[in-house]
Amino acid sequence: MPDTAWIETVVARWELPLIQYVQRILGQAHDARDVVQDTFLRLCREDRDQLEPRLVAWLFTVCRNLAIDRLRKERPMHVPAPTELDEPAAPPHSPAAGLERQEAASDLLGALATLTPNQQECIRLKFQQGLSYQQISALTGLSVGNVGYLIHVGLRALRAHLAADAASHDLVTPGAQP
Repeated sequence: MPDTAWIETVVARWELPLIQYVQRILGQAHDARDVVQDTFLRLCREDRDQLEPRLVAWLFTVCRNLAIDRLRKERPMHVPAPTELDEPAAPPHSPAAGLERQEAASDLLGALATLTPNQQECIRLKFQQGLSYQQISALTGLSVGNVGYLIHVGLRALRAHLAADAASHDLVTPGAQP
């Protein structure tokens, strides 16, 4: 019999991060919720003692596999592009600040889209979901060293892309007043 209190705690802690992660794979919140629900149903059938030491990697791996299975069945060879932030932004202090945040988020998402799919996934798992390199390795099947390399190279590419964007925004157009 499953440990109901433990499962409720796991669901409360990991449901939203898993939905956000799977939504990036599937592109739709409704489908993501279904996949996460299926994951938690599988959790109910697992032995807590066996699973607890590797719980986070197990949750993300099961979600990822179920999402990929769903993609293969429903939308063969289609990988959605990231188009929105995972979490809503806090209300801005001023309209200008809100616009700056939206522009920065848009720039970051645009830069992230230029990375390889493996770099995107590793960076999202590290910085949006807070997973360790070991957990990302277990989830993706990549070596820990490869995960570190992909994150390092991806972040360097993001910095370069964003710096180039910032430099192009700072250019004064001909005839404009300084």
